[in-house]
Amino acid sequence: QTTSSALKGAIQLGITHTVGSLSTKPERDVLMQDFYVVESIFFPSEGSNLTPAHHYNDFRFKTYAPVAFRYFRELFGIRPDDYLYSLCSEPLIELSNSGASGSLFYVSSDDEFIIKTVQHKEAEFLQKLLPGYYMNLNQNPRTLLPKFYGLYCVQAGGKNIRIVVMNNLLPRSVKMHLKYDLKGSTYKRRASQKEREKVFPTYKDLDFMQDIPDGLFLDSDMYNALCKTLQRDCLVLQSFKIMDYSLLVAIHNIDLAQREHAMADGTSQTDTRRPAAQKALYSTAMESIQGEARRGGTIETDDQMGGIPARNARGERLLLYIGIIDVLQSYRFVKKLEHSWKALVHDGDTVSVHRPSFYAERFQQFMCNTAFKKIPLKPSPSKKSRSGTAVPRRS
Repeated sequence: QTTSSALKGAIQLGITHTVGSLSTKPERDVLMQDFYVVESIFFPSEGSNLTPAHHYNDFRFKTYAPVAFRYFRELFGIRPDDYLYSLCSEPLIELSNSGASGSLFYVSSDDEFIIKTVQHKEAEFLQKLLPGYYMNLNQNPRTLLPKFYGLYCVQAGGKNIRIVVMNNLLPRSVKMHLKYDLKGSTYKRRASQKEREKVFPTYKDLDFMQDIPDGLFLDSDMYNALCKTLQRDCLVLQSFKIMDYSLLVAIHNIDLAQREHAMADGTSQTDTRRPAAQKALYSTAMESIQGEARRGGTIETDDQMGGIPARNARGERLLLYIGIIDVLQSYRFVKKLEHSWKALVHDGDTVSVHRPSFYAERFQQFMCNTAFKKIPLKPSPSKKSRSGTAVPRRS
């Protein structure tokens, strides 16, 4: 019910205060109790000796596990002043496409962060996950799991609005030509008519299999890195009994984009100006799977703007932006009921809601066999015999 601008304003005031007050606390190791701390501060509209005056109604702002989240931000290479500048220097932009969850989404004006409203249950679940999330990140900072930077709650007019700050997977500066939400399930996994009518629809597994039957081709190092990352991430999700998550795959087609530019200009010159890329370390798919750039040195990602280079069956050059989303729906009783009921009516194995171990296994199978494939190596000329006929190779 609170108006959007008041909510955005309250979020920015609250974050400015909490990050500022945190900077006075010394850096130290994260302790178990840090995961359960909730700090609360009251913002009366006339201001107080701790808070500035503002023109919204009085509200209270809660910060969950501030020290733990400070550590996560640091691990992801996000400095406090950059975090504040991104989120609080300019008005937040509301995204019109709230997902099936009915959550509100805001993006910071520089495209770095997404702010998403979450339900009470999801916020509670994220708090429970934090110690395990911490452990996982320490062992494996390269991950396609959502990067959580902060969990907050705005209390105003008897309402609690909980928000989580996460990495933005899809930079607006890059035009995405296709977008898929993949679960590795085929039951009812086709985009609805209503979804298809949107400007930028999110398609699903059956659409993917129909549109891109041959899959997306990656060079073998990239393919291996991606599948290894997915495998580790799925293991973590499985250990938390999490399922029903998806892999969001957005595709920027470089060749198509160049043709579009040429059409628009009426000339065939390609535009050499690059849109400003995101600067947050690890916010991009490329860095999530690649680790410290192979073969020493850094990878030239300037021209790739953080996407993973790939090709389609037609050989067109693509950039993929991917990440695992919707991990806060835990496999609770409701889901178990839903599964046993659907399994009675349909073949249980194609239903999207499943035991976490089965879900993870099917998810990986689909991603690494159907969605992504290795670019087949061309046989090298030395393999041919002198007469010019290919020597049959033993499989």
